[in-house]
Amino acid sequence: MSLKPFLPAGRIMDVTFSDTLLALIFSAIAIVYASVGQAGATGYIAVMAIAGLSPDVIKPTALALNIVVAAIGTIRFAAAGLLTWRTCYPFAILGVPFSLVGGALNLPGIVYMPVVGLLLLLAAWQIIQPRRGASTPESELADPPFLPSLAAGGIIGFISGVTGIGGGIFIAPLIISLAWATTRQAAAISANFNLLNSAAALTGAWATLPGLPPQLPLWMVAAAIGGLVGSWLALNRLPPAMLRMILFALLAVAGLRMLWAWVQLMWVVT
Repeated sequence: MSLKPFLPAGRIMDVTFSDTLLALIFSAIAIVYASVGQAGATGYIAVMAIAGLSPDVIKPTALALNIVVAAIGTIRFAAAGLLTWRTCYPFAILGVPFSLVGGALNLPGIVYMPVVGLLLLLAAWQIIQPRRGASTPESELADPPFLPSLAAGGIIGFISGVTGIGGGIFIAPLIISLAWATTRQAAAISANFNLLNSAAALTGAWATLPGLPPQLPLWMVAAAIGGLVGSWLALNRLPPAMLRMILFALLAVAGLRMLWAWVQLMWVVT
């Protein structure tokens, strides 16, 4: 079995993956995710896991890239009039502090791999589910109810902090399925949630992780370019069906890969 997922932070590159190649992949991921209102954390985690990066590198890198792409999406959605204070702040009240707490908790690889693997599969399952609220007329939609939004923000915020997943990948399907917002409004709320929670989680992780990889500035520029292109596509109403299937394939394969690596590790340990 390969031990690459457990290499120390200094050894962060698999010989088959160059810095530039990862940058291009991150940019492509940002385009796809931003085009459906997401920031891409699950995609970055999937690729970094396949590349053999260690968990203490995967988590802060995914959060940093998430912040860049989510910030671009938030600014563009706000400029388009799709963000309001009332639709955003209930999710943030508990989401931000719980992300901060979760970000300070660093799971060992033997725990991190199955947890993230299952979350990736859950995200894949959510993406292909029928979305009842997506066809609800805007005139019939009400603002997200305060207490359920509060609870959802706290739970998803904590999970996003612990794993390095921004949380928007779970918030958007929830909002749409419960008819709390239109698809585009849900994408806007998701981008804002990703931005706030990723920033809080990275702050929490900063004091407990060894440091960010030196390649991060290159990867952030690449993700920013992808985020600009993807958010432009989102605002121009790109049909999401094909993109959802691409996301489903990426998340499902990466989730299964992580779980298989964990099974191999457990086999060796036992």
